[in-house]
Amino acid sequence: MQELRLLYLYPDMMELYGDYGNIQVLKYRCEKRDITLLVDKYSINDPAPDFKSYDIVFAGGGADNEQTILSDDLMKHKEAIKEAVNQGTFFLLICGAYQLFGKYYKGVEGNIIPGLEVFDYYTEAQQDRTKRCIGNIVTKANIDGEETEVIGFENHGGQTFNVDTPFGKVVVGNGNKFEDKEEGFFLKNVIATYLHGPLLSKNPKIADYIIKYCLERKANFNEKIELKQLDDNLEEKCREQLLNKFVK
Repeated sequence: MQELRLLYLYPDMMELYGDYGNIQVLKYRCEKRDITLLVDKYSINDPAPDFKSYDIVFAGGGADNEQTILSDDLMKHKEAIKEAVNQGTFFLLICGAYQLFGKYYKGVEGNIIPGLEVFDYYTEAQQDRTKRCIGNIVTKANIDGEETEVIGFENHGGQTFNVDTPFGKVVVGNGNKFEDKEEGFFLKNVIATYLHGPLLSKNPKIADYIIKYCLERKANFNEKIELKQLDDNLEEKCREQLLNKFVK
């Protein structure tokens, strides 16, 4: 039986809007293919993890207060996280975690929360707390060479700038900032996005992309992995209903 390892960062502080559901979806879709997904958790004051030993690192969304509290702890692992990204560990980052991997987050009061500076984007909050990018969102993303519609829910006051490789093109919704044409950040081993919902329950192709990437990486990319097809009829019917409601 094949095995993948996932590290869940700050589960006690970064888990808005059901983001843990992303791990549940990955675990379910792995198990249906006789793949074991082992999940470890890390939070403040835990022993330092070996980030590069994991196949997947996941971190969810959190409010400004939580991001401020855990920022100092996260910075302790700055170089180790950069090394893991560079060595190909897959990172799935939602909302607040997405922001923390950039240069900085500037809060409503002008306070600066330092980012890990893994990537060059940065985020600044709106001074008017009532103005938020909030609501259902649909984007078009290129996943493993195939264009797919990505469905989610966004709720963020922060406006993210200087994204050079976006995750998707906005069809409905805002994106990285008010009325933007782009959403999230993407590399072959990084998906950083504002999409809650959770993301993977509404978009099983993205879950399979992550699984496939991790299996191919374990094989040193010497072979193309063909995942066993799952019965996604119910998921696709739900997606069709949502797309008809949001887009058509």
